[in-house]
Amino acid sequence: MAITKEEQRDWLNQVQEETIDPGREIVDPHHHMWRTSGLPTYLLEDLWADTESGHNIVKTVFMECGAEYRRGGPEHLRPIGETEFVDAAASASRGQNKAVISGIVGHTDLTQSPEIIREVCKAHATASSLFRGIRHGGAHDPTTSLRWGDATPYPDLFERPDFRRGVAELGTLGYTYDSWHYHFQNDAFTDLAQAVPETTIVLDHFGTPVAIGAYEGKMADVLIEWKASISRMAQSPNVVVKIGGLAMPPNGFGWHRQDVPPDSDQVASAHREYYLHTIDAFGPSRCMFESNFPVDKLSLSYHTYWNAMKKIASEYSASEQDALFCDTATRVYKLD
Repeated sequence: MAITKEEQRDWLNQVQEETIDPGREIVDPHHHMWRTSGLPTYLLEDLWADTESGHNIVKTVFMECGAEYRRGGPEHLRPIGETEFVDAAASASRGQNKAVISGIVGHTDLTQSPEIIREVCKAHATASSLFRGIRHGGAHDPTTSLRWGDATPYPDLFERPDFRRGVAELGTLGYTYDSWHYHFQNDAFTDLAQAVPETTIVLDHFGTPVAIGAYEGKMADVLIEWKASISRMAQSPNVVVKIGGLAMPPNGFGWHRQDVPPDSDQVASAHREYYLHTIDAFGPSRCMFESNFPVDKLSLSYHTYWNAMKKIASEYSASEQDALFCDTATRVYKLD
């Protein structure tokens, strides 16, 4: 899906909207940065081009994406290069009256020994005082039909005793655990959460309900299955949810193939049921809106996304909206 930064900008700029509630403070708890990937370069200036598009984004949290790993040294310490890379950008983001990168979620293989996990977390924390947790994604597509990419070669990652021991170690150390996986893995994820109750576990992207590949044409059936799994998951008090990331191609809405991207009314209408069900199940204090940029930028603009979220959130009270847009993320990631 090769696209240049200029082509993407011109495509997204076809939709222009007034900013809804421009003064509302927003913490965006999930974005990436990279020099090279399958998508256009996304560095601090690119992040700011999005966060300065009309909404009041005050802080952000970087989420690991395999960027800028060290090229040498011990294999288990190579992910520290990503934290060093983002810490430099975070330093540059301060004092500019723009969004400040205020948290970093790094990576390590949580199937490693507790001693190695402690060593890597200490190295992340040494590289940046903003280090807040680890993401070791569980996404694995046994059908190989989604063609979006697995995060792990293990179909049973969440059930593995060594992995559960690693997630528990994060809780002991005071760090969070983030997961990206597919909707058909939600129940295994819930079992994991119940097995490690002392660790704060963050579900990314609603658990990615998919509607392509083996699930093509089955969006309604997937929604029913996904709703039931989310309701079960909500019974685990150590789980919080990032509500966003539904504009990725695997979600099946197909906006990335349109001549004109969706506006906020279209996004709010198509996604409302996912948001309302999750907020109802978990409560606003355990939910946080997330952009998942620049991945979701394949389908919509940053400005459109936050307008759509404000439309969806409009039926909630002021304090509930504060939680969804800012307070939950600030608390979970211990942002200054």
